[in-house]
Amino acid sequence: MSVFCSISIGDGTTRIFYIQLIFYGALFPVFYLLIRETRGPIILKRRAQQIRRKLGSNVYAQSEINAPALLQVLKEAIARPTNMFFTEWVLFFFTLWSAFAFGTIFIFTQSIGQVFASLYNWPAYSTGYVQVAVVVGETLGCLASFYQDRLYLQSASRNTETPGLPIPEARLYLSVPGSFLGITAGLFVYAWTSHPSVPWIAPAIGLGMVGFGIMVVVTAVTTYITDAYSKYAASALAAIAFGENLFAAFLPLAAQSMYRKLGFGWASSLLGFLALALSFAPVVLLIWGGEARRRSPFMSQASYT
Repeated sequence: MSVFCSISIGDGTTRIFYIQLIFYGALFPVFYLLIRETRGPIILKRRAQQIRRKLGSNVYAQSEINAPALLQVLKEAIARPTNMFFTEWVLFFFTLWSAFAFGTIFIFTQSIGQVFASLYNWPAYSTGYVQVAVVVGETLGCLASFYQDRLYLQSASRNTETPGLPIPEARLYLSVPGSFLGITAGLFVYAWTSHPSVPWIAPAIGLGMVGFGIMVVVTAVTTYITDAYSKYAASALAAIAFGENLFAAFLPLAAQSMYRKLGFGWASSLLGFLALALSFAPVVLLIWGGEARRRSPFMSQASYT
């Protein structure tokens, strides 16, 4: 979408919103009809309703019997994610990690125009095409996620904590090279190949590396948090989504000033050093993940069983 935004900006920024509405509207029936419900309490509730409707039996799911009032639901929807964000160190650092990766995409919507217009004298509409490199990287990252799922399922044979079930931390295997070699290395490549004497394809390759890492990292965070927090996953993901949208909203506001004052090399390098520091988050979980889950009041009680 950022490519379309860059291309259509000369014709008015409202066009991109129409494109998004058409795109999302076309996909809505596809998602509604093809994506099945996976949350246990909802499935049991629907089965109980079906039994009552067909057989007239007085059968209710546990979630129907203990259904809280709407005001209580709204209160928990705000209070629980906030409480978890500030008390769960795993969620706190994973939110920073994922939000930074997500926000980097939006920084590129500002920095790419500056870099390629200043160094290679490209017109504004042409700089939008460079973001295709990010899309290519994200596509490769999406394909890599299928292999990550395979590694995750294979971990069940090594699980001594809950035999037969995959290890939650196995969701993070590819996120380590994705973060170190994708986001971090890609930002440094983008930083120090942004020079008039270097062909434009070099920084574009750096952008592709970052795109690959972003997709792998964001997917790993989402799936790991869903596994580790189970019945509290909605609240944990709400905290992450808030962080991602916060970074996406405010990081681009600083991009132009940062690249102008620090220069193209050091501005992207600053982002690279931040990515390097955050990349150790999955390493810590791969080493001490089991202990972290046992000590967490939410993760230790997260199972539906």
